Amino acid sequence: MGILAVLALPLLFLGISGIISIYQSVRWLFSKSAVQNKVVVITDATSGLGKECSRVFHTGGARLVLCGRTWEKLEALYDALISVADPSVTYAPKLILLDISDIICIQDVAKEILNCYGCVDILINNASMKVKGAVQSISLELDKKIMDANYFGPITLTKAILPNMISRRTGQIVLINSIQGKVGIPFRAAYAASKHAAVGFFDCLRAEMEEFDISVSTVNPTFICSYHRQPAPGNWEASIWKFFFRKVAYGVHPVEVAEEVLHTVSRKKQEVLMANPIPRVAVYIRTFFPELFFAIVASGIREKPKTE
Repeated sequence: MGILAVLALPLLFLGISGIISIYQSVRWLFSKSAVQNKVVVITDATSGLGKECSRVFHTGGARLVLCGRTWEKLEALYDALISVADPSVTYAPKLILLDISDIICIQDVAKEILNCYGCVDILINNASMKVKGAVQSISLELDKKIMDANYFGPITLTKAILPNMISRRTGQIVLINSIQGKVGIPFRAAYAASKHAAVGFFDCLRAEMEEFDISVSTVNPTFICSYHRQPAPGNWEASIWKFFFRKVAYGVHPVEVAEEVLHTVSRKKQEVLMANPIPRVAVYIRTFFPELFFAIVASGIREKPKTE
């Protein structure tokens, strides 16, 4: 009896681990089957997250249309995908040059995208631009540039692709946004404003597209960390502001976000918040206790970073 009691906990742990492993495997297989043969467009495919999204959707057998600003980087991504894929179950990606902040060219690029396969099943709006600095130090020109990249660019491309989806009465649009589309923090006014605007647009679009069986999803990570970034030892800030908004575990890894995007597409989830406990709590405090949230945010203005 004593031996059984000692072994019970390890056996229970192994059993739970086995169940979790099986669940994750089934979830992965289901997600892959959901995108097989689908035409998937990914903007800013050469970014860290864009590469990982390209990898998981390519492995799942999707017909990829990869968009990026630099042809050399697109070709390098193409070679990387082809070199590790099974050609019998995958498609060679199509490459399209696209600068999402160049609003004037997006209509022509959208036609080029549609010409690849004649349709788009899934549009993943991944492109984004960041800026950090005090409001008075950010020029209006830069504000507009951020808004073009993070708001007008994605909605212009979405509007250009939308008629094709509506005529077929099928499709899915995914916006990879940010938690700053839910809460605004100091020294990121332009970025947060563009993300708030994007959330508002795609929330309205979701309701309007329901009658056409077109799904609209938003994925909101806290922030996407670098592949190689490691937390600095002993770097624990003391202020209330930094404690509240501290990036627990130093952000979300691109691989994790890409897999969540694939799962979001397969389940047609409407909204996903990828956040650790502290930033997740911040969203709820902003909703239910705004005065407390504003007081905490106000303490952050003592820290004055240089414009990035």
